[in-house]
Amino acid sequence: MSPRAWQGPWVSISGCDCTALLGRCQQPALTHTGTPLEPPVSVGATPNSHKAPCERRGTEAPVHCLSQLRYKSGKEQGTMADYRIREYRDEDYEVVRELFATGMSEYVPALCVHVLKQPWVILVLACTFCILLTSSKSLLLPILAITLLLATGRQLLGYFWTMYIEHCLKEDLLDIKTTYMGSKGSCFWVAEADECVVGTVAARPSDDQEGELMLKRMSVRKDYRGLGVAKALCQAVICFAQQQGCRAVVLNTLMVQDEARLMYEHVGFAKYHDDVLPTVYGRLANVTISKYRYSVPRRS
Repeated sequence: MSPRAWQGPWVSISGCDCTALLGRCQQPALTHTGTPLEPPVSVGATPNSHKAPCERRGTEAPVHCLSQLRYKSGKEQGTMADYRIREYRDEDYEVVRELFATGMSEYVPALCVHVLKQPWVILVLACTFCILLTSSKSLLLPILAITLLLATGRQLLGYFWTMYIEHCLKEDLLDIKTTYMGSKGSCFWVAEADECVVGTVAARPSDDQEGELMLKRMSVRKDYRGLGVAKALCQAVICFAQQQGCRAVVLNTLMVQDEARLMYEHVGFAKYHDDVLPTVYGRLANVTISKYRYSVPRRS
């Protein structure tokens, strides 16, 4: 078997959960409550060809297989998501970087709320308010001062977060092809829907432990979340790790990425360690990095 997870138009997936990797094209879609709906049918399928191509052709699954996941929302109304997981191509460069930067920027409000909950921040704001109220004997001045402090803090947090995003864009995302597609044991995938890239994920060998694969750069466009795209991207990494003979897939998340942590845990990842970011502002803001691990089953 080729060492790459995807080679040519067809992918050899012996010993791997190809159905999950291709968006569960063989399994019935689930509602958010876990109730089975009608089995998904590949686009263009005939009534007698409801089985996925990977089932009809033994252990060979087509990359171009589109899976459909139906989710109920409100009154019996459903939304349909057709997507495919494929390897990164050169023409994806700009949209991949933009997708990552946009997704990470969404965490600024949650980061601000997290910082405001820190005891020392509450103490500083309370002391400032009381001192100004006592000295000025006016309610307006302390309110204006606290508002100014909050606005300044919001700008500073946004600035540092933007610096972090730019740092990532200048590292592995500066030359995606060389970093992930040109290195042994590494790969970069995108999820494609409606003829555009709506999700990304990458994998490369872990720097900490030999035999472990690091999942990185997971991002899904906001209007495509909750439809199983992120889970399918996770399964692509897991299947790749199995093909590479890795014993585990590991990843890091921040304390503000609640939805991402829930998704990883649903896939099967388990948290095994928490670390505080080893920088001055990381300790001040109590920026916690959670480490997760997925034990890859051995291939039969």
